[in-house]
Order: sequence, then structure tokens, then C-alpha cells
Amino acid sequence: MELGMISMITISILVGLMIWLLNFLLRRVNYWVYESKLGTMKHELPPGDLGLPFIGNMWSFLRAFKSANPDSFLNSYITRFGKTGVYKAFMFGNPSVIVTIAETCRKVLNDDEHFKPGWPVSTLKLIGTKSFVSISYEEHKRLRRLTSAPINGHEALSEYIEYIEDIVKSALENWCMMGEIEFLTQLRKLTFKIIMYIFLSSESEPVIEALEREYTRLNYGVRAMAINIPGFAYHEALKARKKLVAVFQSIIDERRALKRDGVAIKAKKDMMDALLEVEDENGRKLTDEEIIDLLVMYLNAGHESSGHTLMWATVLLQKHPEFMQKAKAEQEEIVKNMPAGQKRLTLKEFRQMTYLSQVVDETLRWLTFSLVVFREALSDVKMNGYTIPKGWKVLVWFRTCHLDPETWPEPLKFNPSRWDGFIPRLGTFLPFGAGSRLCPGNDLAKLEISIFLHYFLLNYRLDVVNPDCTVQYLPHKRPKDNCLAKVRRI
Repeated sequence: MELGMISMITISILVGLMIWLLNFLLRRVNYWVYESKLGTMKHELPPGDLGLPFIGNMWSFLRAFKSANPDSFLNSYITRFGKTGVYKAFMFGNPSVIVTIAETCRKVLNDDEHFKPGWPVSTLKLIGTKSFVSISYEEHKRLRRLTSAPINGHEALSEYIEYIEDIVKSALENWCMMGEIEFLTQLRKLTFKIIMYIFLSSESEPVIEALEREYTRLNYGVRAMAINIPGFAYHEALKARKKLVAVFQSIIDERRALKRDGVAIKAKKDMMDALLEVEDENGRKLTDEEIIDLLVMYLNAGHESSGHTLMWATVLLQKHPEFMQKAKAEQEEIVKNMPAGQKRLTLKEFRQMTYLSQVVDETLRWLTFSLVVFREALSDVKMNGYTIPKGWKVLVWFRTCHLDPETWPEPLKFNPSRWDGFIPRLGTFLPFGAGSRLCPGNDLAKLEISIFLHYFLLNYRLDVVNPDCTVQYLPHKRPKDNCLAKVRRI
């Protein structure tokens, strides 16, 4: 019996050693493939690890962001390697360096000489290789010049106010009569309708609804592992992109045919018209592929973040009556001071919404809709005493900047009043990114969020059905039930 016990112990030890050895060898594969060829430079890499072959650190990333504590992913790096602000990892299929502190994030985003967009190939297949997320610096400047004024310009914003007001007031009235609704879902439809008006003003309601459904599927695949197998989010997202491309191509073909035949279908030109007509100094027009990829990117970015921000701003204000009352009082004062006979908001009133602007900024900080953006090192770059090798991806981790307790005391608390007289240091507040690739629709986003909150605060309340509903963080932070609630007029 003793001999049998000894044999069992021996076998257990051998199995344990084999498992340890296998784990050790697996964890060295990425080192041999990516680090060993760097020569002496491998000793200058930031601390961290490249995880398992192919998978890298993605399992731990997904596990953390599918839990109630998404910050446990980076906290494990800080615990193991110290608060260095830069860490090596293997993320989204590439050897990467994660940058986590404000100064380093600001440097990466503003340094076009040493860093270019570095989004994963899987993401580019969804958003498009001709969109802003991947095109060259010069091409980006050219297309930004074309699209920024019709979206963020003073004249454009003034024109959009009336349409945004009408759709917001109509939506709120309809929601009151619908009973229980998925508040987030309805807000996403509202913000999608607004961005569709800007880009494709003449398209019908059924087209808008069909496109919005496909964008929902597309967005779920952007942060998912690139597994192109039925049943996985990425596979469904690829199918959604294919349908979106087909719809946009049909719209382009129809617009070109109407123009060729000299048929005027509307007085107002939208962004599709502008994209079809623009040409550079050499007379080169945009290809259909370029137009489609720009549409895929703009229409996705132009409604997802605004819809989520609106939901959280509304919910958070109602959870904090003192902030809600202060924001409401400001809106009542703005209405009271409008000139006699003025029935609508203008940019003048929008710019008087000082406290509401703080509410929006605090929501953007607290939510951190885009937790990370991707860059790629164009050469070996020294940063924080470490070297980022040429060709490695750089993940600018917005979430740590927005939740840094040194800048934002009690960062997980929603507190718009923290912005009273406060101007954040560069790199500490990055809801729309920074540098030459700052989100081109930031002013439009703030305008539509503020107009919605203006009318909601004055006339409505939200009764949330499941106030303690579980929150999920991928692809973006939201209640699992999409904020099931009733909107009621007061």
C-alpha cells in the first residue's frame, strides 16, 4: 500500500512537472518568434509578457472585460511589473506595447512622424482599408478637409439644430406612448437617424432601419476575437459589412445614374453628393470603394458613441438628483432668457449650457466609450526609458487616463461639479482622441447630446425597470437589458 501511495505521488509530481514545462514552453513561443530576433534591443522592451501563441493576452483581456471588474486586466500588469506606464503584450494578433499614462498617450497620439494608425487587420476588414482608420497622413488630411466643414462647421451645426430638435421631440413623445422600451436601443436609432440625415438625407425609413440593424452586428465584431466561424461575433460582423457595402453601392449607383440623366431629386446636398463630386488638384475623384469605406466608418462612429453617452447621462443624472436639478435649472433659465418669439434653440443657447457641458464631459470621462485606439511604430521609438520596436502595435489605453485618481479623485464616481473651473492636463481627457486624427464629429456629437438632454430635463423622466441590472463592457459599457425603462412626461 505504501508502494502504491509512493507511485501515485511520483506520478502526480511528474504530471505536474510536465504541465509546468509545457506551460513554460508555450509561453516562450511568442518570445522566440517576436523578441529573440530583436537582438540586444529585447533587453530594452517594456516589462510585460506576450502570453500564449496566437492567443497572446486576449483571453485575460476578454475575461476581465466580461466580468464586473474590467480594470483587473491592466491592474494585473501593474501588480506584476510596477506602475511603469508602458507594458509589452500580445493583443489582437500582434506584439504590442500598451501605454497607460496621460503624458505617454498624448505623445503617441500627437507624433505622426513616428506613429501611424495601427488597427488590427480584422478591424480593417470590418471598417474598410480606405477609411480614416487606415489611410495615410496626407490622404487623411485631404478627406478631413472635405468632410469636417459639412459636419462640424458653424453653418452646418446651425442647420442641423432644427432637424435634431424635431426628431428629439418626436422621439420623446413616441416613447411615452410605447410603454417599456429598451432605452439604449431607441437612442441608438435616434442618433443613427441624425447621422443618416447628414450623409444620406433622401433615403427612406426602411433603408435607415435596415442599415442600423447591420451596424449593430458590425459593432459587436470590432472588439471581438477574429474568429470567422458561424456563431462568433466576428463572423456575423463580416456578414453585416457585406450587406452594408451592397446597400451603399446601390445608393451610389442610383445617385450616379440620376446625375448622368440630369435628374434633380432634392434641393439639399448631403455628404453622399459631396463625396461623389469632390476631386483633387489633379482631377481625381473618389472611387466607390473609398466612398463606401468612409460611409461605413462615419455612420458607425457617428451614432454609437452618442447613443451610449445619452443613455448614461440620462441614467446618471437621475441617480444624482442634485446634479439633475442644477442642470434643469440652467435649461429653464436659458429658455426664460430667449428673445420674444424665438421658439427654437440656436448655437447661442447651446454655448450658454455651461453646466450641461460639464455633465456631458463627465459622462464621456466616466463612460470612456472607446477604451483604446491603435497605432504602429514607424521606427524604433524610445519612450519612458524603454524601446518600442518598429512595426509593433501601440495601444493607447484611454480608460486608465480617464480613471486616474491623481487627476480624477474618486474616478468611478459621477460628479459633473468636479469640472467647476477645472481644465484637465493634456492627455488626461481623450473622449475624441487627440492630434491630427481627432474625431471630426466631436462638435456635432456634443450638440445632439445637449439638445436631447435639454428637452428631456425640461419635460420628461425615466423610470428604469431594472436599476441593478448587470453591466457588460464589450463592445461598450451598457446594461445587459439595454436599459429597459419607461419614459414619462412630467
